[in-house]
Amino acid sequence: MEALKDPAKARVQYADKTDRLAHFSEKTIDTQELALSKALQALSAKFTDQKERNLFDAEMEGYLELFRRFKSNKGKQIDWEKIKPPRDNLVVPHKNLAKVSDESIPEMAKKLCVLKLNGGLGTSMGCTGPKSVIEVHSELSFLDLTVGQIEDLNNRYKVDVPLILMNSFNTHSETLKIINKYKNIKARILNFNQSRFPRILKDSLLPFPEDPVGHLEHWYPPGHGDVYRALQNSGLLDQLIAEGREYVFVSNIDNLGATVDWEILKFMSDENIEYIMEVTDKTRSDVKGGTIIEYEGKAKLFEIAQCPPSKVDEFKSIKKFKIFNTNNMWINLKAIARLNAENRMRDVDVIVNPKKALGKDVIQLETAAGAAIQFFDNAKGVNVARSRFLPVKAVGDLFVVQSNLYDLTNGYLIMNPKRPYPTVPLVNLGEEFKKVSDYSRRIKSIPDILELDQLTVSGDVYIGSKVTLRGTVIIVANHGNRIDIPDGAILENKVVSGNLRILDH
Repeated sequence: MEALKDPAKARVQYADKTDRLAHFSEKTIDTQELALSKALQALSAKFTDQKERNLFDAEMEGYLELFRRFKSNKGKQIDWEKIKPPRDNLVVPHKNLAKVSDESIPEMAKKLCVLKLNGGLGTSMGCTGPKSVIEVHSELSFLDLTVGQIEDLNNRYKVDVPLILMNSFNTHSETLKIINKYKNIKARILNFNQSRFPRILKDSLLPFPEDPVGHLEHWYPPGHGDVYRALQNSGLLDQLIAEGREYVFVSNIDNLGATVDWEILKFMSDENIEYIMEVTDKTRSDVKGGTIIEYEGKAKLFEIAQCPPSKVDEFKSIKKFKIFNTNNMWINLKAIARLNAENRMRDVDVIVNPKKALGKDVIQLETAAGAAIQFFDNAKGVNVARSRFLPVKAVGDLFVVQSNLYDLTNGYLIMNPKRPYPTVPLVNLGEEFKKVSDYSRRIKSIPDILELDQLTVSGDVYIGSKVTLRGTVIIVANHGNRIDIPDGAILENKVVSGNLRILDH
């Protein structure tokens, strides 16, 4: 295991000792931008360590650029009339890609690195700390499975593909402690932090009036779109290029289907493609997902937030927008360096995320990594199998991946060959199951769901061990009632409601 030795030191090269925030304010004409710039200068002055101050100033310069885009693009929407479905050569079916021989893989692997977006917390499932440490299968976490995959790849082909973790200030310290247990495996692990930006008050568009330097509630990680700048600022981008790495495969650490695909890498190399976005066919559960469109002659990511209100239903239509973004991305490292140097990605679409912090209405300005597709030369989409999109965003997803629907081999989750359908069942667990602790308490053991199509559970429900669920199963305990599904029960195309208690004797 190896971590970047001093990320803060590496980043200083992008922040000289002049007051960059003051220089930025001289170019600012908007009064709110000027006020924000002066507020950030005051925060910068509170740092006694020059290295830390330089690091802060470099990040805040990027933040001020983001703020300027937010002000200039406020309310801006994509022109619906300019939207075109992607041409056949813009989104290529994975089945059309050339096959790859095992003999050619070691040479390809020398040019590859794998980057996992590891900035999220498990708060949506009632957990604290990095989401990547939640156990998802066979007592192994997201991080365990990811490291296992890279170790297997390196052992199998006798190569040294590094695993890179982009942490946030929320996950960095805990992640560094956890990865110590991987010291003796064949997987080189590098770490860097995405930027730390200040939340701003919704009404004034200024940072909190209190001193926020040491208060985490006042800060936020600005979305995975920060990966391009943060990778550069860390010094790691130059390090990887110097090693001879040419490509990075980027994905969310909670997407258990996002594994290295040599056919995509070969396609990228053979066709001189700078950016590939993996997309997959929409289902009923994906209607809000962003999609690739052709816009003014180039590939562009189109999100529902950019859609005119009158066109939202059309956006959700599976007939018109048939694919969505998996957030699995293959990117040329030198192209990232070039676009950063030219500041070409400064016009990336800004996501405005309203939040509550310390009782105040605030906004977070964020960007999405996929939105950068429009800035890369010869960017394309590859339509992949649904199996490459297996995210765990809620306990319903956790229920599926922990079940007998998947087998585990060398860190890879493989769908059980006994499953009669290629699709994953839709599972909706109610509020009572939202926290992992409650979910674990209410389900004695994960049921057999090999033949399950859809499961809905609502209310005060407990599920025993060795239960089998088939077809469509709905279990609803109305207010004041409780349902206990007994050990060994078989439910097939059943609706269970009312009050059902199984008492011990």
